[in-house]
Amino acid sequence: MNTIYYVGLDVHKKTINYCVKQLDGTKLQEDRLPATRLALDGWCKQLPGPWMGALEATMFTEWIYDHLKPQSVDLKVAHSARVKALLAGKKKNDRIDAETLADLLRCNLLPQVHMMPTPLRELRRLLRYRHLLVRQSTQLKNRMAGLLMQGGIEYNKQKLHGQRYFQQLIENLEGVPESVVDLLKMGRQSLEFLKSLEKRLIHSLMDNESLHQRVDLLQSIPSVGLMTALTWALEIGDVKRFPSISQAVSYCGLTSTLRESAGKQRRMPLSRQRNKYLQYMLIEAAKLAPRFYPPLDQLYQREKQKSNPNQATLNVARKLVAYLMAVDRRQRPFEPPSP
Repeated sequence: MNTIYYVGLDVHKKTINYCVKQLDGTKLQEDRLPATRLALDGWCKQLPGPWMGALEATMFTEWIYDHLKPQSVDLKVAHSARVKALLAGKKKNDRIDAETLADLLRCNLLPQVHMMPTPLRELRRLLRYRHLLVRQSTQLKNRMAGLLMQGGIEYNKQKLHGQRYFQQLIENLEGVPESVVDLLKMGRQSLEFLKSLEKRLIHSLMDNESLHQRVDLLQSIPSVGLMTALTWALEIGDVKRFPSISQAVSYCGLTSTLRESAGKQRRMPLSRQRNKYLQYMLIEAAKLAPRFYPPLDQLYQREKQKSNPNQATLNVARKLVAYLMAVDRRQRPFEPPSP
């Protein structure tokens, strides 16, 4: 029977610290190597035998995980915040971090995060890049409106970014510095370019047949549009990994932090440990949902009387999570719940 070796990997942009241990805690190897695919291939060849590893979740984790996963018995990704909470101490460095991950792994105490399959992560990367383009477009629109206000130019806020209205506005400008006109034209061209990129990304996502079918099912829910459905499908991944609605609601950032001591409970603001993309999209959808679906409007009005509009919107967003999970699990179009 082959011995399994336990490897802790502390990853950074340019280097990776590693520590190799046996099941009894005996340290066999400890060193640093460059964070390159070639160096990792050479390192794997000199390991003493079959191994399983652990590394923290960082922005550099994905490519290392994908590269080492086929060469290991098992590879796990640790939750950085929970590892830090478990091992707070006076002394901290890369060598200690790698050894700590190896110890948590061999003792089966490693707090893990879910790693989606590689094809799904590729699609999610496209969607998140689309979110970036939308934010940049919004900033650009605000900057263009600011230029008009600085020049004392009257304009229709609702029609400003319409192609025909903007062209007429530019043609009728009088007494405005040339620099302002040039910047407005450049801003318009940039907006059109960003919009074309956004459309290309959405088309690339919808070309995936399985994702297309899943999004169509999710859109059967009243007030759930294309972007809400896409964000849900690609950020949640496999919905079965959430055994309850409350856990999914927490993952979406729709629950407040709970502090309890000596039998007293205190609710804090919304937790910062959440999926920010899902949180934003669900809250935006919840603001519009009462207009399109009477039961959600009733829920909103009832909760608004109890507390305030913001709390009512959160409750609508939580109800949307329940609807999305029901459709995703049953793989059937939305069916209104019985009264």
